[in-house]
Amino acid sequence: MKLVELQKKLVAAARLSAPDDRVPYAFEKRIMAQIAARAVAERWVFWTQGLWRAAGACVVVAVVFGAVSLFAPATPDNTNDLSQDFENTLLASVDQSDVALP
Repeated sequence: MKLVELQKKLVAAARLSAPDDRVPYAFEKRIMAQIAARAVAERWVFWTQGLWRAAGACVVVAVVFGAVSLFAPATPDNTNDLSQDFENTLLASVDQSDVALP
């Protein structure tokens, strides 16, 4: 709801009712000041805050993984070569289809 429309509705509702002696001095001005202070934030503000937090988390994760890969002990033998295991796994079905059926 627009702030100006809300203010007009509140003023119109206040004018319909009779003034009461129990209402403190300048009460309406304090209420209107609080409504104006709580302006609705744009939705892009929430997106930018979330994206900046996510960027910070990504930097932390990258630094941690970089430190782990830098200080991890290197294996001297290449018996567990991931590229060969991957290729053998992918070509396993091709190798099986080359076998002639009786």
